[in-house]
Amino acid sequence: MHGFVIGLDLGTSGVRAIAVDASGKILALGSATLPATKATGARREQSPEDWWNGCRTALDELSQKLDLAAARAIAVDATSGTILPVDNHNRPLAAARMYDDAETGDLAAKIKTLAPRESAAHGATSPAARAHEWAKLPRLHCIIHQADWINGCLGATNWQTDENNALKTGYNPVNRCWPDWLRDFGLSPGLLPEVVPVGTTIGHVSAQAAIALGIPEGITIAAGTTDGCATFLASGATEPGEASTALGSTIVLKLLSDRPIFAPELGIYSHRIGDTWLAGGASNCGGKTLLQLFTAEQLAALETSLNPAKLTGTDYYPLPSVGERFPVADAKLAPRLTPRPASDAEFLQGIYEAFARVEQTGFAKLATLGGPTLRSVRHAGGGSRSAAWMTLRATALGVTLTPSWSEEAAAGAARLAWRSLGHEISFA
Repeated sequence: MHGFVIGLDLGTSGVRAIAVDASGKILALGSATLPATKATGARREQSPEDWWNGCRTALDELSQKLDLAAARAIAVDATSGTILPVDNHNRPLAAARMYDDAETGDLAAKIKTLAPRESAAHGATSPAARAHEWAKLPRLHCIIHQADWINGCLGATNWQTDENNALKTGYNPVNRCWPDWLRDFGLSPGLLPEVVPVGTTIGHVSAQAAIALGIPEGITIAAGTTDGCATFLASGATEPGEASTALGSTIVLKLLSDRPIFAPELGIYSHRIGDTWLAGGASNCGGKTLLQLFTAEQLAALETSLNPAKLTGTDYYPLPSVGERFPVADAKLAPRLTPRPASDAEFLQGIYEAFARVEQTGFAKLATLGGPTLRSVRHAGGGSRSAAWMTLRATALGVTLTPSWSEEAAAGAARLAWRSLGHEISFA
Protein backbone atom coordinates (compact mmCIF):
# COMPACT_ATOMS: atom_id res chain seq x y z
CA MET A 1 0.00 0.00 0.00
CA HIS A 2 1.27 3.46 -0.88
CA GLY A 3 1.68 6.45 1.40
CA PHE A 4 1.75 6.54 5.17
CA VAL A 5 -0.41 7.36 8.17
CA ILE A 6 0.09 9.73 11.08
CA GLY A 7 -0.20 8.90 14.76
CA LEU A 8 -0.59 11.70 17.30
CA ASP A 9 0.19 11.08 20.98
CA LEU A 10 -0.91 13.63 23.57
CA GLY A 11 0.79 13.16 26.91
CA THR A 12 0.79 15.28 30.04
CA SER A 13 3.82 17.30 29.05
CA GLY A 14 4.05 17.02 25.30
CA VAL A 15 2.77 15.93 21.89
CA ARG A 16 4.42 13.40 19.58
CA ALA A 17 3.63 12.94 15.89
CA ILE A 18 4.84 9.95 13.91
CA ALA A 19 4.60 8.80 10.29
CA VAL A 20 4.40 5.06 9.62
CA ASP A 21 4.19 3.29 6.26
CA ALA A 22 2.22 0.12 5.49
CA SER A 23 5.17 -2.16 6.27
CA GLY A 24 5.47 -0.72 9.79
CA LYS A 25 8.52 1.39 9.01
CA ILE A 26 8.69 4.57 11.06
CA LEU A 27 9.51 7.35 8.62
CA ALA A 28 9.81 10.43 10.81
CA LEU A 29 8.95 11.91 14.21
CA GLY A 30 7.95 15.38 15.41
CA SER A 31 7.37 16.66 18.93
CA ALA A 32 6.23 19.63 20.98
CA THR A 33 6.27 20.61 24.64
CA LEU A 34 3.04 21.49 26.46
CA PRO A 35 2.73 24.09 29.23
CA ALA A 36 2.72 22.66 32.72
CA THR A 37 -0.55 21.42 34.19
CA LYS A 38 -2.23 23.99 36.44
CA ALA A 39 -2.55 22.51 39.94
CA THR A 40 -4.94 24.02 42.50
CA GLY A 41 -5.36 21.77 45.51
CA ALA A 42 -6.47 18.39 44.15
CA ARG A 43 -7.62 19.93 40.85
CA ARG A 44 -5.47 19.45 37.73
CA GLU A 45 -6.29 21.47 34.58
CA GLN A 46 -4.92 22.15 31.10
CA SER A 47 -6.01 24.41 28.27
CA PRO A 48 -7.32 22.51 25.21
CA GLU A 49 -5.97 25.27 23.00
CA ASP A 50 -2.49 24.34 24.22
CA TRP A 51 -3.09 20.78 23.01
CA TRP A 52 -4.03 22.01 19.53
CA ASN A 53 -1.02 24.31 19.38
CA GLY A 54 1.14 21.36 20.41
CA CYS A 55 -0.29 19.26 17.58
CA ARG A 56 0.49 22.05 15.13
CA THR A 57 4.08 22.32 16.35
CA ALA A 58 4.66 18.56 16.32
CA LEU A 59 3.24 18.20 12.81
CA ASP A 60 5.24 21.18 11.61
CA GLU A 61 8.42 19.46 12.78
CA LEU A 62 7.25 16.25 11.09
CA SER A 63 6.68 18.16 7.84
CA GLN A 64 10.29 19.35 7.88
CA LYS A 65 11.42 15.73 7.64
CA LEU A 66 8.71 14.32 5.34
CA ASP A 67 6.25 15.58 2.73
CA LEU A 68 2.89 15.18 4.47
CA ALA A 69 1.00 15.27 1.17
CA ALA A 70 1.22 11.47 1.04
CA ALA A 71 -0.57 11.00 4.40
CA ARG A 72 -3.68 8.83 4.12
CA ALA A 73 -5.12 8.76 7.66
CA ILE A 74 -4.57 10.07 11.15
CA ALA A 75 -5.36 8.72 14.64
CA VAL A 76 -4.95 10.24 18.09
CA ASP A 77 -4.13 8.70 21.45
CA ALA A 78 -4.29 10.76 24.62
CA THR A 79 -4.26 10.58 28.39
CA SER A 80 -6.87 8.24 29.83
CA GLY A 81 -9.54 10.02 31.83
CA THR A 82 -8.87 13.63 30.77
CA ILE A 83 -12.23 15.26 29.97
CA LEU A 84 -13.81 18.59 29.05
CA PRO A 85 -17.29 20.02 28.32
CA VAL A 86 -18.00 21.48 24.88
CA ASP A 87 -20.82 23.23 23.06
CA ASN A 88 -22.23 22.04 19.72
CA HIS A 89 -19.32 23.65 17.86
CA ASN A 90 -16.66 21.79 19.89
CA ARG A 91 -15.82 24.96 21.81
CA PRO A 92 -14.63 24.24 25.38
CA LEU A 93 -16.92 25.54 28.11
CA ALA A 94 -14.29 25.10 30.83
CA ALA A 95 -10.66 24.11 31.23
CA ALA A 96 -10.01 20.41 30.74
CA ARG A 97 -9.72 18.40 33.92
CA MET A 98 -6.83 15.97 33.79
CA TYR A 99 -6.68 12.25 34.42
CA ASP A 100 -5.09 12.77 37.86
CA ASP A 101 -7.60 15.40 39.04
CA ALA A 102 -8.88 14.15 42.41
CA GLU A 103 -11.21 17.02 43.25
CA THR A 104 -14.33 14.86 43.25
CA GLY A 105 -15.67 15.42 46.79
CA ASP A 106 -18.25 12.80 47.78
CA LEU A 107 -19.04 11.88 44.18
CA ALA A 108 -16.49 9.09 43.98
CA ALA A 109 -18.09 7.53 47.06
CA LYS A 110 -21.51 7.83 45.44
CA ILE A 111 -20.24 6.03 42.33
CA LYS A 112 -19.05 3.23 44.60
CA THR A 113 -22.66 2.64 45.67
CA LEU A 114 -24.02 2.66 42.10
CA ALA A 115 -21.44 1.21 39.72
CA PRO A 116 -20.70 -2.51 39.42
CA ARG A 117 -17.58 -3.80 41.13
CA GLU A 118 -15.76 -4.32 37.83
CA SER A 119 -16.40 -0.79 36.50
CA ALA A 120 -13.32 1.30 35.74
CA ALA A 121 -15.24 4.41 36.87
CA HIS A 122 -14.34 3.79 40.51
CA GLY A 123 -11.66 5.77 42.32
CA ALA A 124 -10.75 9.22 43.60
CA THR A 125 -9.89 10.47 40.09
CA SER A 126 -13.01 9.11 38.38
CA PRO A 127 -13.80 11.02 35.14
CA ALA A 128 -17.48 10.31 35.75
CA ALA A 129 -17.27 12.13 39.08
CA ARG A 130 -15.53 15.10 37.49
CA ALA A 131 -18.04 15.17 34.62
CA HIS A 132 -20.92 15.41 37.09
CA GLU A 133 -19.88 19.00 37.87
CA TRP A 134 -20.61 20.04 34.26
CA ALA A 135 -23.89 18.20 33.72
CA LYS A 136 -26.00 21.36 33.99
CA LEU A 137 -23.68 23.85 32.29
CA PRO A 138 -25.47 26.31 29.98
CA ARG A 139 -24.86 25.50 26.28
CA LEU A 140 -23.45 22.07 27.17
CA HIS A 141 -23.64 19.71 24.21
CA CYS A 142 -21.28 16.90 25.18
CA ILE A 143 -18.67 15.90 27.75
CA ILE A 144 -15.77 14.44 25.80
CA HIS A 145 -12.26 13.09 26.24
CA GLN A 146 -8.98 14.70 25.27
CA ALA A 147 -8.58 12.62 22.10
CA ASP A 148 -12.22 13.32 21.13
CA TRP A 149 -11.65 17.06 21.21
CA ILE A 150 -8.61 16.83 18.96
CA ASN A 151 -10.63 14.62 16.59
CA GLY A 152 -13.32 17.33 16.51
CA CYS A 153 -10.69 19.93 15.68
CA LEU A 154 -9.48 17.67 12.87
CA GLY A 155 -12.95 17.50 11.35
CA ALA A 156 -14.87 14.69 13.05
CA THR A 157 -18.42 15.93 13.62
CA ASN A 158 -20.40 13.00 15.05
CA TRP A 159 -19.40 13.24 18.72
CA GLN A 160 -17.81 9.83 18.90
CA THR A 161 -15.22 8.36 21.22
CA ASP A 162 -13.41 5.04 21.32
CA GLU A 163 -14.05 2.15 23.70
CA ASN A 164 -10.79 2.67 25.59
CA ASN A 165 -11.14 6.38 26.35
CA ALA A 166 -14.74 5.77 27.40
CA LEU A 167 -13.84 3.04 29.90
CA LYS A 168 -13.00 5.13 32.98
CA THR A 169 -15.99 7.39 32.32
CA GLY A 170 -18.19 4.38 33.05
CA TYR A 171 -18.60 2.65 29.68
CA ASN A 172 -19.43 -1.06 29.83
CA PRO A 173 -17.08 -2.73 27.30
CA VAL A 174 -18.69 -6.16 27.64
CA ASN A 175 -22.21 -5.00 26.76
CA ARG A 176 -20.82 -2.13 24.67
CA CYS A 177 -23.03 0.59 26.12
CA TRP A 178 -23.20 3.48 28.56
CA PRO A 179 -24.79 1.79 31.60
CA ASP A 180 -28.02 2.82 33.29
CA TRP A 181 -26.31 3.57 36.61
CA LEU A 182 -24.83 6.74 35.08
CA ARG A 183 -28.33 8.18 34.77
CA ASP A 184 -28.99 7.35 38.45
CA PHE A 185 -25.74 9.14 39.25
CA GLY A 186 -27.00 12.28 37.51
CA LEU A 187 -24.96 11.97 34.34
CA SER A 188 -27.22 11.29 31.38
CA PRO A 189 -25.63 9.13 28.68
CA GLY A 190 -27.08 11.69 26.27
CA LEU A 191 -24.36 14.08 27.45
CA LEU A 192 -21.65 11.58 26.54
CA PRO A 193 -20.30 10.71 23.08
CA GLU A 194 -21.29 7.72 20.99
CA VAL A 195 -18.75 4.92 21.50
CA VAL A 196 -17.13 3.04 18.62
CA PRO A 197 -14.37 0.40 18.37
CA VAL A 198 -10.78 1.58 18.07
CA GLY A 199 -9.68 2.01 14.47
CA THR A 200 -13.18 2.97 13.26
CA THR A 201 -13.43 5.75 10.67
CA ILE A 202 -15.05 8.70 12.46
CA GLY A 203 -14.62 11.49 9.92
CA HIS A 204 -12.32 13.19 7.45
CA VAL A 205 -9.89 16.06 7.89
CA SER A 206 -11.58 19.39 7.22
CA ALA A 207 -10.23 22.13 4.97
CA GLN A 208 -9.66 24.34 8.02
CA ALA A 209 -7.67 21.68 9.87
CA ALA A 210 -5.71 20.82 6.74
CA ILE A 211 -4.55 24.42 6.40
CA ALA A 212 -3.74 24.72 10.11
CA LEU A 213 -1.76 21.47 10.30
CA GLY A 214 -0.30 21.10 6.84
CA ILE A 215 -1.92 17.73 6.20
CA PRO A 216 -4.16 16.74 3.26
CA GLU A 217 -7.82 17.65 3.36
CA GLY A 218 -10.19 14.69 3.33
CA ILE A 219 -7.90 12.01 4.76
CA THR A 220 -9.44 9.54 7.20
CA ILE A 221 -9.74 10.30 10.91
CA ALA A 222 -9.63 7.03 12.86
CA ALA A 223 -10.88 6.45 16.39
CA GLY A 224 -7.73 6.20 18.49
CA THR A 225 -7.21 5.04 22.03
CA THR A 226 -5.64 5.91 25.40
CA ASP A 227 -1.92 6.50 25.74
CA GLY A 228 -1.46 3.29 27.72
CA CYS A 229 -3.24 1.16 25.12
CA ALA A 230 -1.34 2.92 22.34
CA THR A 231 1.94 2.03 24.04
CA PHE A 232 0.88 -1.61 24.04
CA LEU A 233 -0.09 -1.46 20.37
CA ALA A 234 3.34 0.02 19.69
CA SER A 235 4.90 -3.11 21.18
CA GLY A 236 3.81 -5.07 18.11
CA ALA A 237 1.88 -7.72 20.05
CA THR A 238 -1.10 -9.03 18.07
CA GLU A 239 -2.37 -12.35 19.48
CA PRO A 240 -3.89 -13.49 22.81
CA GLY A 241 -1.13 -14.62 25.13
CA GLU A 242 1.28 -12.00 23.79
CA ALA A 243 2.25 -9.42 26.37
CA SER A 244 4.35 -6.35 26.93
CA THR A 245 6.30 -5.05 29.91
CA ALA A 246 7.33 -1.43 30.35
CA LEU A 247 10.49 -1.39 32.45
CA GLY A 248 10.48 2.23 33.56
CA SER A 249 10.16 3.96 36.91
CA THR A 250 7.55 1.28 37.63
CA ILE A 251 6.96 -2.14 36.06
CA VAL A 252 3.80 -2.15 33.95
CA LEU A 253 2.47 -5.44 32.57
CA LYS A 254 -0.11 -5.79 29.80
CA LEU A 255 -1.50 -9.03 28.38
CA LEU A 256 -3.64 -9.51 25.28
CA SER A 257 -6.51 -11.84 26.11
CA ASP A 258 -9.42 -13.49 24.32
CA ARG A 259 -11.64 -12.69 27.30
CA PRO A 260 -11.97 -9.76 29.69
CA ILE A 261 -10.21 -9.80 33.06
CA PHE A 262 -11.50 -7.72 35.95
CA ALA A 263 -9.94 -7.46 39.40
CA PRO A 264 -10.48 -3.91 40.64
CA GLU A 265 -8.85 -4.69 43.98
CA LEU A 266 -5.62 -5.10 41.99
CA GLY A 267 -6.28 -2.18 39.66
CA ILE A 268 -7.04 -4.59 36.80
CA TYR A 269 -9.73 -3.91 34.25
CA SER A 270 -9.87 -4.70 30.55
CA HIS A 271 -9.76 -2.44 27.53
CA ARG A 272 -11.44 -3.71 24.40
CA ILE A 273 -9.36 -3.82 21.22
CA GLY A 274 -11.63 -5.23 18.53
CA ASP A 275 -12.50 -8.77 19.58
CA THR A 276 -9.59 -9.02 22.01
CA TRP A 277 -9.02 -7.59 25.46
CA LEU A 278 -6.07 -5.84 27.02
CA ALA A 279 -5.58 -6.39 30.73
CA GLY A 280 -2.70 -5.47 32.94
CA GLY A 281 -1.35 -4.28 36.20
CA ALA A 282 1.38 -2.01 37.51
CA SER A 283 3.86 -2.69 40.31
CA ASN A 284 5.48 0.16 42.20
CA CYS A 285 8.81 -1.64 41.83
CA GLY A 286 11.18 -0.51 39.10
CA GLY A 287 13.63 2.19 38.16
CA LYS A 288 12.45 4.55 40.89
CA THR A 289 13.78 2.13 43.49
CA LEU A 290 17.09 1.71 41.65
CA LEU A 291 17.73 5.45 41.51
CA GLN A 292 17.16 5.72 45.26
CA LEU A 293 19.96 3.22 45.82
CA PHE A 294 22.41 3.82 42.97
CA THR A 295 23.40 6.61 40.62
CA ALA A 296 23.08 6.05 36.87
CA GLU A 297 26.88 5.91 36.71
CA GLN A 298 27.03 3.23 39.41
CA LEU A 299 24.40 1.12 37.63
CA ALA A 300 26.38 1.26 34.40
CA ALA A 301 29.64 0.35 36.15
CA LEU A 302 28.12 -2.56 38.10
CA GLU A 303 26.39 -4.10 35.07
CA THR A 304 29.55 -5.94 33.91
CA SER A 305 30.06 -7.48 37.38
CA LEU A 306 26.68 -9.24 37.52
CA ASN A 307 26.36 -12.99 37.02
CA PRO A 308 22.72 -13.85 36.25
CA ALA A 309 23.65 -17.53 35.81
CA LYS A 310 24.29 -17.70 39.57
CA LEU A 311 21.35 -16.48 41.68
CA THR A 312 22.08 -14.57 44.88
CA GLY A 313 19.49 -16.31 47.05
CA THR A 314 18.19 -12.97 48.31
CA ASP A 315 14.49 -12.42 48.99
CA TYR A 316 13.93 -8.72 48.33
CA TYR A 317 10.74 -6.85 47.52
CA PRO A 318 12.26 -3.59 46.25
CA LEU A 319 9.57 -0.97 46.64
CA PRO A 320 10.56 2.71 46.59
CA SER A 321 8.28 3.37 49.58
CA VAL A 322 5.51 1.72 51.58
CA GLY A 323 2.63 0.35 49.49
CA GLU A 324 2.12 -1.95 46.51
CA ARG A 325 -0.58 -2.21 43.83
CA PHE A 326 0.11 -5.34 41.82
CA PRO A 327 0.66 -8.32 41.91
CA VAL A 328 0.14 -7.69 45.63
CA ALA A 329 -2.49 -5.18 46.69
CA ASP A 330 -1.28 -3.95 50.05
CA ALA A 331 -1.11 -0.24 50.88
CA LYS A 332 0.98 -1.09 53.94
CA LEU A 333 3.51 -3.40 52.30
CA ALA A 334 6.97 -2.21 53.32
CA PRO A 335 10.08 -2.37 51.12
CA ARG A 336 12.24 -5.43 51.80
CA LEU A 337 15.89 -4.76 50.98
CA THR A 338 17.77 -6.52 53.74
CA PRO A 339 20.13 -8.07 54.46
CA ARG A 340 22.38 -6.03 52.17
CA PRO A 341 25.49 -7.92 51.10
CA ALA A 342 28.92 -6.33 51.19
CA SER A 343 29.08 -6.46 47.39
CA ASP A 344 27.16 -3.73 45.56
CA ALA A 345 27.03 -5.99 42.51
CA GLU A 346 25.39 -8.78 44.49
CA PHE A 347 22.93 -6.28 45.98
CA LEU A 348 21.98 -4.96 42.54
CA GLN A 349 21.58 -8.42 41.11
CA GLY A 350 19.34 -9.38 44.03
CA ILE A 351 17.13 -6.41 43.17
CA TYR A 352 16.99 -7.43 39.51
CA GLU A 353 16.07 -10.97 40.58
CA ALA A 354 13.25 -9.54 42.68
CA PHE A 355 12.00 -7.45 39.75
CA ALA A 356 11.92 -10.60 37.62
CA ARG A 357 9.92 -12.41 40.31
CA VAL A 358 7.45 -9.54 40.51
CA GLU A 359 6.95 -9.68 36.73
CA GLN A 360 6.57 -13.48 36.75
CA THR A 361 4.11 -13.32 39.64
CA GLY A 362 2.16 -10.60 37.85
CA PHE A 363 1.67 -12.64 34.69
CA ALA A 364 0.83 -15.71 36.79
CA LYS A 365 -1.81 -13.65 38.59
CA LEU A 366 -3.37 -12.62 35.27
CA ALA A 367 -3.49 -16.31 34.31
CA THR A 368 -5.25 -17.28 37.54
CA LEU A 369 -7.82 -14.55 36.88
CA GLY A 370 -8.72 -16.13 33.54
CA GLY A 371 -6.07 -14.81 31.18
CA PRO A 372 -4.47 -16.94 28.47
CA THR A 373 -1.18 -18.79 28.81
CA LEU A 374 1.74 -16.43 28.36
CA ARG A 375 3.33 -16.90 24.90
CA SER A 376 5.81 -14.05 24.54
CA VAL A 377 6.71 -10.71 26.09
CA ARG A 378 7.82 -7.56 24.31
CA HIS A 379 9.67 -5.00 26.35
CA ALA A 380 10.50 -1.32 26.37
CA GLY A 381 11.88 1.22 28.80
CA GLY A 382 15.24 1.95 30.36
CA GLY A 383 15.42 -1.41 32.13
CA SER A 384 15.73 -3.11 28.75
CA ARG A 385 19.31 -1.85 28.53
CA SER A 386 20.42 -4.13 31.38
CA ALA A 387 21.60 -7.45 29.92
CA ALA A 388 21.53 -9.05 33.38
CA TRP A 389 17.97 -7.96 34.07
CA MET A 390 16.92 -9.28 30.64
CA THR A 391 18.57 -12.65 31.31
CA LEU A 392 16.92 -12.97 34.71
CA ARG A 393 13.53 -12.08 33.17
CA ALA A 394 13.91 -14.69 30.45
CA THR A 395 14.70 -17.35 33.05
CA ALA A 396 11.78 -16.36 35.30
CA LEU A 397 9.20 -16.06 32.53
CA GLY A 398 10.27 -18.96 30.35
CA VAL A 399 9.05 -17.34 27.14
CA THR A 400 10.53 -15.42 24.24
CA LEU A 401 11.48 -11.83 25.03
CA THR A 402 11.77 -9.34 22.20
CA PRO A 403 12.09 -5.56 22.00
CA SER A 404 8.94 -3.61 21.23
CA TRP A 405 8.35 -2.51 17.64
CA SER A 406 8.45 1.06 18.92
CA GLU A 407 8.57 2.84 22.27
CA GLU A 408 6.44 5.65 20.83
CA ALA A 409 2.76 5.57 21.82
CA ALA A 410 2.09 7.53 18.63
CA ALA A 411 3.15 4.43 16.68
CA GLY A 412 0.31 2.53 18.38
CA ALA A 413 -2.11 5.23 17.23
CA ALA A 414 -0.67 4.86 13.73
CA ARG A 415 -1.55 1.13 13.79
CA LEU A 416 -5.17 2.15 14.32
CA ALA A 417 -4.98 4.68 11.50
CA TRP A 418 -3.93 1.87 9.17
CA ARG A 419 -6.74 -0.32 10.57
CA SER A 420 -9.29 2.32 9.55
CA LEU A 421 -8.02 1.85 5.98
CA GLY A 422 -8.52 -1.92 6.18
CA HIS A 423 -4.83 -2.70 6.65
CA GLU A 424 -3.06 -4.42 9.55
CA ILE A 425 0.68 -3.97 9.96
CA SER A 426 2.48 -7.33 9.99
CA PHE A 427 5.10 -7.92 12.69
CA ALA A 428 6.13 -11.38 11.53
